This record gives sequence, C-alpha cells and structure tokens, in this order.
Amino acid sequence: MSSDRIDPEFRALPLAALADAALSRARELGAEHADLRVERIVSQSVDLRDGSVTGVADEATVGLAVRVIVDGVWGFASHVELTPARAAHTAERAVAVARTLAPVAVERVERAAEPVHADAVWVSAYAVDPFTVPTKAKVELLTEWSQRLLAADGVDHTHVGVAQVRENKFYADLAGTSTIQQRVRVHPQFTATAVDRAAGGFETMRSLAAPAGRGWEYLTGDGFDWDAELAVVPELLAEKTKVPSVEAGAYDLVIDPTNLWLTIHESVGHATEYDRAIGYEAAYAGTSFATPDQLGTLRYGSEHMHVTGDRTVPHGLATIGFDDDGVATTEWDLVRDGVLVGYQLDRTFAPRLGLDRSNGCAFADSPHHVPIQRMANVSLQPDPARDTSTEELIAGVERGIYVVGDKSWSIDMQRYNFQFTGQRFYRIEDGRLAGQLRDVAYQATTTDFWGSLDAVGGASTWQLQGAMNCGKAQPGQIAAVSHGCPAARFRGVRVLNTQEEGH
Repeated sequence: MSSDRIDPEFRALPLAALADAALSRARELGAEHADLRVERIVSQSVDLRDGSVTGVADEATVGLAVRVIVDGVWGFASHVELTPARAAHTAERAVAVARTLAPVAVERVERAAEPVHADAVWVSAYAVDPFTVPTKAKVELLTEWSQRLLAADGVDHTHVGVAQVRENKFYADLAGTSTIQQRVRVHPQFTATAVDRAAGGFETMRSLAAPAGRGWEYLTGDGFDWDAELAVVPELLAEKTKVPSVEAGAYDLVIDPTNLWLTIHESVGHATEYDRAIGYEAAYAGTSFATPDQLGTLRYGSEHMHVTGDRTVPHGLATIGFDDDGVATTEWDLVRDGVLVGYQLDRTFAPRLGLDRSNGCAFADSPHHVPIQRMANVSLQPDPARDTSTEELIAGVERGIYVVGDKSWSIDMQRYNFQFTGQRFYRIEDGRLAGQLRDVAYQATTTDFWGSLDAVGGASTWQLQGAMNCGKAQPGQIAAVSHGCPAARFRGVRVLNTQEEGH
C-alpha cells in the first residue's frame, strides 16, 4: 500500500532515526526484545444543542514508547520528545524498569513467534480525511440537521454532533519489523426529544447510524441514508409518546443489528478476551464465565451461532493492518456451531493456549500506555445457506417484539446475567408488525439467550455497528470496536417493563 495517504506531518518525523536510537540502545543494554512505537493521535468533536454550537474541541497526543524484555521481564517507558537522544534515553529507562521488576516477577515472558514485516504500510478504508474539512462546513451540516429536526412537529430539543479521530502509528522492533499505519474513524449522531410538560416526562429517539472506520463521506451519504433518518425519526418519536407500555412476560424476539451488536459486545466480546477468561484482567468489565477449561466443549448457544474475531473487515473500528506487537492481523473463529472454540489473544497469551501465533489483539490507546489485549471486531455471521430477510424472521413469530437500536444495558462481572433495552420496539402479531411499544427490556443469561437463537438473517441484513469508547485496564484505556451481525430471532426470552421495574 502506498504511503502517499499518510499524514505528511507524521511522515516528516524522524521515525527511522528514533527506531535506530531506541533499539540499538536497548540491545546494548542486554534486551532480548525491544520495540518502539511513535504515535500521533488527533481528534475533534463538534456538538450542537437545539441548533446552537455548544462546543468544538480539538486534541492531539504525540509521543514515543519503548518496550523491552530483559531476562524474561517486561520494561516500559515513554516520552513526548521525539528526538534520537530522547529515544535512546527512554530505552534506558525501560531497561531499568525491567531490571527493577525482575526480583518480584512471578513468571518469565514467553511470546509467540511472528514473521518479520519490513517497511509495511497500511491505511484504513476511507475517502475523505475529516481533518481536511473546514470546521465551518461541519457546523453548517450539523446545523442543517438540527433545523430539520426542530422544524418537525413534536420535537422539542435536539442534540447533534460528530466525533472524529485520525490515528498514526509507527512500530519497529529488534526482529526487523517496521510498520507505518493510519486509520480514520468518525461518529456522527443525533437525538430528538419530545417533552410531555403536563406529565413531566419525556421520550427520546436517536439515529441508528453507527460509528465507523470511514471519513467525512459518511456524513454526506456514503454508508448511511441521513435524509431518510432525519425524516423518519420525528414521526417515530411522535408515535412513541402515545404507544402502550409493554406487558411483561416471555416473548419471541427479532433483534435488529442496531441493537444486537451491543449484546454481542458485552456477552461474547468481553467474555472471549483471554486475559479476562484466566482472571488476569478484571477492571471495568470483570472476568468471564467462559474459562479455558471449557474450550471446545462449552455450549455457548445454538447451532446457528457462528461468531468470529476479525481485525481486517473494511470500515471496522478495530480494523488495523498490524497490531502493537507487530503481528499481521487476521480473522478467526470464537464460537462455531454454538461451541466456544477460540479467544482473542496477543503474543504473550498465545503460548498459554499452545498456539504458534497471536491473532493480533495487542493495542495501546496512547504512546504513554502499555499495549494490552483488546477486543477485535467480534461479529455474528449471517445465514450461509440463504439470504433470509428480516421480514421472513418476523413472519415466523406469532407473538413477539422487534427490537431496534441500542440504549442502556446491564451485565454482571462474569458476562453472564444481563439486561438490555433499545431505541424502538414493535409488537409482532401473527407474523406482522403491529405498532410500537415502549418500556421494553430483555433479560437472560448469556447461554440461555444464545441457546434460544433459532434463526439468523442472511447477508443482506448484516450490518457493522459498534462503539468508540470501550474501556479496559487500570490505568484506563479506551478503544474503538465494531460488531457485525445480521437480524436474528430468539425464542421465549423474558421481557421486563422498565417503568414497573423502576417503581
């Protein structure tokens, strides 16, 4: 891939000189492994409330990081100054950290092998770098969206905004791998609010657009139909304020990808992170019920459940060419035919499972953080036999609910007991949609829920959704991740009335 698209300010940095200085010094001091990362991460957010700009925030993080292994022990150090002298000194500090930790290290680091990737270049799939678009033009587009929503009957307030990130990363190690990468992601969103002043309540309706590994073209219609969404949301919101509250009970559910992605993230994505499964990591999201002693035997769900980890899918938020261990990324199975068959790994954890290679899940969100094992794009695969439509899934339900869009969620620290709500809910009666419902939440254990999966939609129903802000570790790190899935049907799931539960 050509390096022409790499940000020229990043290309102009003395990357080769920094690598030579840091790696040479680490080798001189006895490191058996050393790697250097140089990163420049720029971000911008633009927010409007009721058509008025409430904030435009720009941020940039630049720095270098050196990791070493000395006598089987990790050492790490970083700095903001990008000079060869500082890179060499940072390597010295990293080696000193490793030697300081050696007396208390309980085990020695073993890493899976990886081929050398020399002078590799990778750029994510986008057309228009959002940082080349003037801020004025961004505000004008978001103002237009706000005005269109506010002009509709029943919309009292709006929140419209976009967040964008461009991440540049250079990696080099003693084995000879050197990579330079650039990825761009954007998250446009809007919410309309209707206020019931007589009752003192309100209802909201949010766009179903996902954050994506795309550029500014996403906001002008490449990948999402904003005109259609802006037209329909006020109508749906007005209807939602008048519809009946759900009657709690057991229902068949047809769940749209705009909602199901979050259930995948929480109940499968976090649960199949290997460091959680062995209890090594417990911050933010806890550990996992899906422990390695059950690999190959745990009945995670029905035979229709095929979930992959993937760091290569176009426009995925966790998509990258090479991870922060210098590993070329790939796709692999996590759950196949309903059985747990794999985990998300980095080079340190792969040998513990007897694997020859990592599947490329090392990532640090800053040059000043140590790479840790982070989530891939974890996705439920569509029906491989036929292109089953969402309408066909609904047609197979006598009494149920169609769930669209994500909202709040709750899951325990073992990724096992959960409850999820959504943006929009529709009654299903005798195989047809019969108007909206509200106050819906579905509740289950992970294995019962996925065990009730009796059909998945085809490829035409498959969508990439996701989040820009998945948190993990202490000190905390944030990562962006996508989850692809088709529409899917689940039988006999417990549904709660959130208003009744709240009293």
